[in-house]
Amino acid sequence: MRASELTVSPDDSFDILVTVVTDSECDKYPAKQHARRVAAKLGVRDGLIYLVGKATINYGDSDQPRPFRQRRYFYYLSGVDEADCYLTYDIRNDLLTLYVPDFSLQHAIWMGPTLTVDEARQRYDADRFRYYAALRDDLKSWVDQYNKGSPVYILHSSQRPEISSEELRLDDESLIPAMDAARETKDEYEIRMIRQASKISGLAHRRILENIHRMSNEAEIEGLFLDTCVSHGAKNQAYEIIAGSGPNAAVLHYVKNNEPLSGRQLVCLDAGAEWDCYASDVTRTFPLGQDWPSTYAKDIYALVEEMQEECIKRVKPGIRFRNLHELAHVIAIKGLQRLGILKDGSVEEIRRSGASSVFFPHGLGHHLGLECHDVSTQPITANGRPSREFIPQMSTPLLQEGMVLTIEPGIYFNKLALENARSLPLAKYINLEEAEKYIPVGGVRIEDDLLVTSTGYENLTTAPKGEDMLEILRGRGSIDQTIGQLCQ
Repeated sequence: MRASELTVSPDDSFDILVTVVTDSECDKYPAKQHARRVAAKLGVRDGLIYLVGKATINYGDSDQPRPFRQRRYFYYLSGVDEADCYLTYDIRNDLLTLYVPDFSLQHAIWMGPTLTVDEARQRYDADRFRYYAALRDDLKSWVDQYNKGSPVYILHSSQRPEISSEELRLDDESLIPAMDAARETKDEYEIRMIRQASKISGLAHRRILENIHRMSNEAEIEGLFLDTCVSHGAKNQAYEIIAGSGPNAAVLHYVKNNEPLSGRQLVCLDAGAEWDCYASDVTRTFPLGQDWPSTYAKDIYALVEEMQEECIKRVKPGIRFRNLHELAHVIAIKGLQRLGILKDGSVEEIRRSGASSVFFPHGLGHHLGLECHDVSTQPITANGRPSREFIPQMSTPLLQEGMVLTIEPGIYFNKLALENARSLPLAKYINLEEAEKYIPVGGVRIEDDLLVTSTGYENLTTAPKGEDMLEILRGRGSIDQTIGQLCQ
């Protein structure tokens, strides 16, 4: 019967079934999907994956616990950000089991109760939920039944199961490569987590721009960034905040963040929030005023901006990221030649000499995910060494849809690096006297997080840069847009 032929009388009665689906049921971390993906990367039909979660560990000679950070391989197959858990995945039977800590009254009184089986069943995507007390017997049962023909897969030899067996077959070599391959591309859920981390980071970067004129020390930058992230639900940072002003901006991983801003030209702020264990990684460099403090600073920012924009617009599946890295160096060399910092050679000669690496000493970017520098089967690029030391082009991987990566070119004038360059053969390509004029600038780095899509890319980063950044510094920027993005 067609719908148009259906006649309903006011006297008819109906049984109406209403199904309520909670967020925890329909939006769980896709642990089972990840487990199957890892098994496929292992290329086997049998075996037991055994993973140990991060334990509660005290500081040395102390009764105070270290801050908890879940092991990322464990999280990838569980979605569990709780201490003292274990996990097994029986590949043959497609059975994912999560083991939670046994109940401890003392722990419950002092710290609150640990995760229960019932709570875990509501929150996580697994087939079985058991207490730790059952783990040893469950492992022994599997070993007795299957271990002669199939191994127990573990990440490290130090994580072997604590069971008695005369001939326990273990494989501690295959699991990490399989998990690295599985984590290389991200699914929709993971992308959503990274996008949220990036939005909160964008809001925090904007808050710094709006308030930098009130600040007198690098520590205030770090403090406000943390305050903004925590107040928006991102308690953890993906890495230590880098808030380097003046010459400190030329130190790639400067984390002291304790020097005065007075008399400095720029700040390089490399800071990214973490959301449900997924990282963002965002760098912005901005003047300590309403405009560029010098032609030197403006010129270097414009050069790095060009490097980033030219590389970003070429991101798509099938591109070799290593080629983008080389492109960034070519743009840097041409720009530094225009400024009189590089001299006496062709672009190719200077690149092969390694002279551009004095100013751009790191890679163009890296994978992003559960780690700020996330895992993969192969690095997508090398570091900033001269071309003669690079691995062959054709052995570097191609970009794939679903990868999330950073594009983060930089130009730095590090006093120690310049002094060291004087004694190297590449010094003939560098006008060191001219380069030293830029030491007060420190360095400029601009970094965005990109999702590789089927046709190109999506820029996940919302932190202002370029003219938008300057508008905020001049007091004309609006925070409404960023808040709206956070609420979407």
